[in-house]
Amino acid sequence: MKKLVVFSLLGGDLNQGFSIVTAQLWNINQSFPVKITGSLPAAPKLPELYQRWRLLYEALLHRLDWHPRMKIHSSDITNISVSEFTDVCQQLQTYINQWLNSEPFQNIEQQLRTQLNLNDEIRVIIETDVSLLHHLPWHLWNFFADYRHAEVALSTQSYEPPRVLPRLPKEKVKILAIQGNSDGIDIGKDRNLLYGMADAQTTFLVEPTRPELNAQLWDQDWDILFFAGHSTSQPNGETGKIYINQTESITIPQLKNALQTAIARGLKLAIFNSCNGIGLARDLADLHIPQIIVMREPVPDLVAQEFLKQFLTTFAGGKSLYLAVREARERLEGLESEYPCASWLPVICQNPTVVPVTWQELCGRHQSKSDRKTHKSIWTVLLSSVIVGVSVLGLRYLGVFQSTELQSFDQMLRLRSQEEQDTRLLVVEITEKDIQSMRETTLNSNSISDSTLAKLIHKLQRYQPRVIGVDIYRDSPDSSSQSNPLKLATELSQNNIVAVCKGKDSKNDPLGIKPPAGVPSDRQGFTDGIPDPDGIVRRQILMMAQEPSSPCATSLSLSLQLATRYLFYEDKGNKQEFTGDFVRFGSSKFQRLKVGRSGAYQQSVNLGGIQILVNYHPADDYQKVTLTDVLSNKNDLNLVRNRVILIGVTANTTSGGDTWPTPYSAAGEPYQRTPGVLIQAHMVSQILSAVLDRRPILWVLPYWGDILLIAGCSLIGGVIVWRIRLLPGQGCAIVATVIVLYGVCAAILLIQGAWLPFIPSAFAIIVNGTTVLVLKQSHKDVN
Repeated sequence: MKKLVVFSLLGGDLNQGFSIVTAQLWNINQSFPVKITGSLPAAPKLPELYQRWRLLYEALLHRLDWHPRMKIHSSDITNISVSEFTDVCQQLQTYINQWLNSEPFQNIEQQLRTQLNLNDEIRVIIETDVSLLHHLPWHLWNFFADYRHAEVALSTQSYEPPRVLPRLPKEKVKILAIQGNSDGIDIGKDRNLLYGMADAQTTFLVEPTRPELNAQLWDQDWDILFFAGHSTSQPNGETGKIYINQTESITIPQLKNALQTAIARGLKLAIFNSCNGIGLARDLADLHIPQIIVMREPVPDLVAQEFLKQFLTTFAGGKSLYLAVREARERLEGLESEYPCASWLPVICQNPTVVPVTWQELCGRHQSKSDRKTHKSIWTVLLSSVIVGVSVLGLRYLGVFQSTELQSFDQMLRLRSQEEQDTRLLVVEITEKDIQSMRETTLNSNSISDSTLAKLIHKLQRYQPRVIGVDIYRDSPDSSSQSNPLKLATELSQNNIVAVCKGKDSKNDPLGIKPPAGVPSDRQGFTDGIPDPDGIVRRQILMMAQEPSSPCATSLSLSLQLATRYLFYEDKGNKQEFTGDFVRFGSSKFQRLKVGRSGAYQQSVNLGGIQILVNYHPADDYQKVTLTDVLSNKNDLNLVRNRVILIGVTANTTSGGDTWPTPYSAAGEPYQRTPGVLIQAHMVSQILSAVLDRRPILWVLPYWGDILLIAGCSLIGGVIVWRIRLLPGQGCAIVATVIVLYGVCAAILLIQGAWLPFIPSAFAIIVNGTTVLVLKQSHKDVN
């Protein structure tokens, strides 16, 4: 926001102090200012310190041969070192800040700071008739270090709005450039800078006579008056003069009538790129010119050229006059190793009744009705986008999109092409035929006896599998197997066996299922799973804390146990890291879904423990052998060697058994349910593939990422309708955008593993596009 602060230091001086100091704070388009009152104490050392600084500065000008744009008399020269001058500079800065930090002035500063933001563009005007105060480097006040978009200007006590005559529109900035006496300096570079201005029409007066200059001011309409050459001001700063040629100098009062006429005809800005311009500025201020830029002290030739270059570039580039001056002035710091205090020299002198002009206004680029309409339309689109974006986020939080987001996730996964078979896994499935052929009486008619399971494990162990996961509950002994010489407990005691159990859940499963007797907790893995509200298994639990009374004591899932043991032998397990938020193997990090809001999961979904999305293979793409085939040697059992072996029931019993729908179930005819042991195979495979093959790990954006994407899509929908005029084109563009968005989301999911919020984003595009369309149509009807 643009703001104006006017400090009035009236009715006092530095020896007596200023008993009343007022600060008026104006906001843009504000009718009345905020007025704050304080005072400033006497600062008798300040004039002496400034005079010492000035004498040393002018001595440096002479000694270092800086080619100043003024004449320096030898009587003013003293011996001076740069280090001594630097000390005086620091003393002056310190003293100014001590004076402005005095307690009587703090009431003003503190109240101003409460009403100003650091990003505000602030014009600060020092209003005073004390000449010395116009010479002080006010920009050294710490206030300007804090407010980077603030710049100081000077003003006298007496001012009024200039009387400006009507003027025809124009397309270029009209500049009257006076090139005066240039003995010992190079003002040709100033000329080149002005000549190269794209939107300017510059008339150059090279060492004009007084009548020639007078005639140009009277007869033409000027926007900017520019002077380069030698100039000077009286020691008291009250009067200044410019050297217009080799023999003539002239003061502002001597051009009073001509300048008043030029101001009335539209002269907005005077730039004196010459030395000691304070006196010139004070004289011009009496004529109520809007703005003046001068050098407050003698200026080296190179500094004057560099300031003009930076100011013109920045001002014509679109920045306000104050910010352009500040940037150009601060850029002079780069020259201060050679020209100390270069950035102290430029200063604005401002008529407080006038709003500073911009380059675009000088070019006649006033905002047209169509521009205002466009500006208003942009804000309408932005406001509509924000409202729609917030509304969509609210609906998503309430779970409105959860079901459709899950379905779109399934559809995108099914776009994946066939992948190579994961040869690290072998599933030994117990089919319906296996169960019937054994004709055994077991505690569970849907499974096999302990003796049969013991035979199976014993035979598999002969072929040196890396790890065996027994995905069959054995929470109580099978009495029918007592006479068998192979005992299940003996087989389960092997170090490469992981047995399953199920944790107790006081809400859904108050009992749980304990592991087989004698299997320690470090070789147990839970198989708890949480299907989504539609029954489909899309998530796996890697780790979770068990309830104290749970019969299943392990905190690790079967899939994580099997993958960890396999990776240990691959020299990957040594780099594992298990925390409350993620599981890491080397550089592969499995980040948990955050409880509360994580991707599409917004409501009524338990995300406890460390849960991740299952990155299914396109099909049950694992080698499978049946129980009967293993026991009867129908398969080459050498394929067991160094693999992860999963033993589980795949029988499709009348009670449904351990089968679950997956994202691929809907693609099957009829609807397919996947046995639990095969889902466990997918879970193990996704860990191994991510660590060993760099297969993507599925993840969701952080909540702020979802907000940005949905809000951005809402904006895109509004912009499309705003930019396209024809109704059919708007509809086609919206549809095309949604299709492209789907393709992008699907590609990112399959390639990078990121599950983006497609459904709410597409909804935001359509709704905001429709909203903007309705607003445009209603606006047409009104007009």
